Amino acid sequence: MAEKPEQETKALSRWDPFGELEAFTRWDPFRALMGRGRLSRLFEDMFRERPFARGELLIPVLDLNETDNEYVVTVELPGVRKEDVSVEITEGVLTVRGEKKSEREEKKERSCWAERSYGSFSRSFTLPANAVPDRIDTSYKDGILMLRIEKREETKPKRIAIK
Repeated sequence: MAEKPEQETKALSRWDPFGELEAFTRWDPFRALMGRGRLSRLFEDMFRERPFARGELLIPVLDLNETDNEYVVTVELPGVRKEDVSVEITEGVLTVRGEKKSEREEKKERSCWAERSYGSFSRSFTLPANAVPDRIDTSYKDGILMLRIEKREETKPKRIAIK
């Protein structure tokens, strides 16, 4: 019997005429950071905002504002109860810490759905030299913690008339 010759199969690939030009371009050490390389994905993962999840360290968003009389710190703590938050000052460092515990369960005739999220958080920053640590007013409503920190009298700006 005569043997049939084996047929060779080749995979088709798309030709990229500009891809070959990369060999002739100037080397740029930061090009890998700009593309979708491993390093850029690592930075994206590190700094990406993540929703509350099981056991993760939470980083609440905060805003710092200054007026003539005070500093105002607003901390967003969605789903966190007032009892689970603490504010401390130690040697000029203000720390807001707490824990989020949330559990939701829904039962229907033939199904059950349960969701849990939890985690601890802590944010610290040094108070400015003109802040009065003994005069801090706090309020908490609808997951928003507001801290009003008074400034020392002598550091408030004064207007001077020009003659």
